[in-house]
Amino acid sequence: MDRITAAQVFVSIAERGSMIAAAEALDMSRAMVTRYLAEMEEWAGARLLHRSTRRLSLTDAGDLTLARCRRMLELADAMEVAGGADADTPQGLLRITCSQSLAQAALSVAVTAFLKRYPRTAVDLQMNNRAVNLVEQRIDLALRITNALEPNLIARQLAQCDSVVCAAPSYLAERGTPSRAEDLAAHNCLTYTYFGKSLWQFTDRDGEAVSVPVSGNLSANEDLILLKAAAEGAGIALQPLYSAAPLIAEGKLAALLPDYAPQQMGIYGIYTSRQHMSPALRAMLDFLLEWFARDPAWLAHTPPR
Repeated sequence: MDRITAAQVFVSIAERGSMIAAAEALDMSRAMVTRYLAEMEEWAGARLLHRSTRRLSLTDAGDLTLARCRRMLELADAMEVAGGADADTPQGLLRITCSQSLAQAALSVAVTAFLKRYPRTAVDLQMNNRAVNLVEQRIDLALRITNALEPNLIARQLAQCDSVVCAAPSYLAERGTPSRAEDLAAHNCLTYTYFGKSLWQFTDRDGEAVSVPVSGNLSANEDLILLKAAAEGAGIALQPLYSAAPLIAEGKLAALLPDYAPQQMGIYGIYTSRQHMSPALRAMLDFLLEWFARDPAWLAHTPPR
């Protein structure tokens, strides 16, 4: 991990007497502060703090390490001034995680464009459909589609994500076409393992919220599996519009329930700290915000409802 940042974290803990206060001052997650402190104690080879229920205090080794950290930060500040404008140039490796469907529909194109704009950067794009521990897995940026972010996360909304209820013509010919959201309760609904597995939520034309209990014989942790199954006639799926739109355009799926808007979600970039953000990560967040808003290829997947 970055020893300069670890030193900043340790100094902040020592000056404020609290890891929670340090996290708030540094605009950093509590988990990240804990991780940096553990790394600092490992490097020092000694316990640096006495921990009590009321306040933290420095050990003898902590006093010595605090003085060294302050000198390190003074030297780092002097080097940053000497480094000039190049210090703010996006460069280095970014580790990014997102779902497979979002990577295929958007990130593969967006990241390629980012690397062309910032040739001194590199990206390791990892597919993962579950929330990951950014600190433990050394992830710089996690992209998640959700409407319920945990309150302790540091996140930036990059775009909105519309959804659509859809099914294959073959399924509808056999089971009938639902005309109301409540009709879904009688259908075989293909559900996502980690979101809305038993309850789909909508807003009707009058602006009223409608919640429908759903069930089916197939669930999966990747929406591309559900999309493929729906196209094969397995049941009704609630899918991101960017994934379903091409199959709807080809006639392999039919969009259902035009009078009901599925609960809208956001595409969020999640990271560990605003204050200690690298130029590369800051550039990536700004770039993705711009790309989602303006790129024609992305907009083509999400036509107005």
